[in-house]
Amino acid sequence: MSFIRPEVATLLHRWRGVLLGAAVALLGLWWVTSSTGLLGWIGWPVLAAGLALAFTGLQRLRFVTGRGGPGVVSITEGQVAYFGPLTGGVVALSELDRLEIDHSGQPAHWRLHQPGQPMLAIPLTAENAEALFDIFAALPGLSTERLLSQMRPQGAHIAVIWHRDAPPARLTLPR
Repeated sequence: MSFIRPEVATLLHRWRGVLLGAAVALLGLWWVTSSTGLLGWIGWPVLAAGLALAFTGLQRLRFVTGRGGPGVVSITEGQVAYFGPLTGGVVALSELDRLEIDHSGQPAHWRLHQPGQPMLAIPLTAENAEALFDIFAALPGLSTERLLSQMRPQGAHIAVIWHRDAPPARLTLPR
């Protein structure tokens, strides 16, 4: 027997990263403001870790665009597999050389390219597609902000998000 309605449980599960980060940040802030000595000093890194967790949770939240799409994504030992009603395939992450997003289909698709293999198209709304965030974020030189901004529909087009030979992304601060 659950005391939480299913809709509320789903919403809390979706926002869990942000809520956990906010709770850790509040604990760190409390230690900084109310404690003296060692606990007050430990509060600063705890506060910073909480803010980082909340920021990462917000990025994950932006990555999930919907549910109920066709097919299932599976990630096992460095391989991304997609099993769909009409297509499917497997891409080794160590061999991945280009990541694109295709907004011309309904729903939009990730397009993963591996040399010598057919392109793997994964709908953004496929089951377990949110697990791709960690995989994509680990690609060398990938700009997470570019990835998230390209996910917003901007008409029917294909955008290259990352390719292996691209120069690494640099963070520039305004002056």
